[in-house]
Order: sequence, then structure tokens, then C-alpha cells
Amino acid sequence: MTQHVLLAGSTGLVGSLVRARLAARPDIDLVSLVRRGASASGHEVDFEQLYETPEAFLKPLAPDGIDVAISCLGTTIRTAGSQPAMFRVDHDYVLAVARAARALGARQFILVTAVGAGGPGFYLQTKGAIERAVTDLGFARVDLIRPGFLLGGRAERRVWEAIGQRIFAALTPIMLGPLSRYGAIPAETVADAIVTLIGNAAPGRHLHENAEMRRLSQATRVSG
Repeated sequence: MTQHVLLAGSTGLVGSLVRARLAARPDIDLVSLVRRGASASGHEVDFEQLYETPEAFLKPLAPDGIDVAISCLGTTIRTAGSQPAMFRVDHDYVLAVARAARALGARQFILVTAVGAGGPGFYLQTKGAIERAVTDLGFARVDLIRPGFLLGGRAERRVWEAIGQRIFAALTPIMLGPLSRYGAIPAETVADAIVTLIGNAAPGRHLHENAEMRRLSQATRVSG
């Protein structure tokens, strides 16, 4: 049975891996949204226009509707240039995608946020706000993906992130118990977990942190 899947944020570290995995699946009808000017393949969109008229903008791209929507959209204050600009991407654009997907029949929404979402600081508060907003839209199932420090190569060079990856990779084996949720996790593991969750029929709001994502990723490899 074909699953109609919408993916937003398919040029980032996790999103690009999810897109590659889904593009190879004959049972997946994938609609991948990319920002204008992006080098990755997909439907180039103006996210401001999508925000203004989400359903009308998306419907021509998904005439058969949407079963599952995935958001890997996200930026940083440094990349966006300001807190309001980051909020626009991490909250407003994600919410626009979710509203459009819900209007087109999606029963499941998979959202990549961050460990500690809803905690102190602008970044975590933004992540908590979008988790609540998406949950309130009435999807039958919402999967909240909360990875720790992501490991993997990005298209753009981020010197301090590369240094942080080495530090967290070294510290992760000794981050036990409650601290393990903050440890490093490969982007490939997160992508595998997302793919495993697609089409899960169990309703409700489900949190997935490092340990659960590793379990889901292993299940993907075994079934594959």
C-alpha cells in the first residue's frame, strides 16, 4: 500500500538522509519541499507564501492527499540572523506545513525538535512552542523526535559544531542514566528512526529521545 509522505526540511543534516531513504522506497509517494535556490532535488517553495496560504499552496503538489508529514525544518539564531527570524523558521514555517498536511488528510506528523524542548532559553522555548502547536492541530498521532547532539557532515562548514561533535562523541560513553539523552547521536540513526515510525497506527503523542531512536534504528536495519 502506497504511503503519501510530505517532507519539509530535506536539505539539512537529518532531512537529507530521510529524503534519500524515502526516495528509494517504491511504497512511498514522496513530496519533498526545499527552499528556493536549494541544490537538493524537490519542490522549490517560498515558505512565506506557504505560511500565508498553506492548504491552497500545497494541494497542487499533493493531489492525492497526505498520509504522513515530516518536518526536519530548523535553523539557528546565528544562521537566521536574529531570534525573530529563527522563530519564523522553527515555529511559523513548521506550523504552516503542519496545517497544510492536516487539511490534506494527514493522520501522523513527525517533528524533529531537540532534547530539552520547552526548557530554558529562547531556542528550547521555541522548540517547546512548536511541539505544543503541532500537537493541538488534532493529528491522530504525533511523534516528537528529540535528539541529543547530532553527529554528521553538513553541506556548509560549521567549525565550532565540528569541534563540538568531537567533544560530545568522546563524552557520550560516560554520559549515563538521565544524562544519556543529551549525548551525541549520529544523524543516520535519527533518520532511520523517523523512517521506522512512518505509518505507525498507534494514536497519541509520542516522545523519542536518544535511546528510543537507537532502538528504532536497529529495528530498521533488522527489517531491511
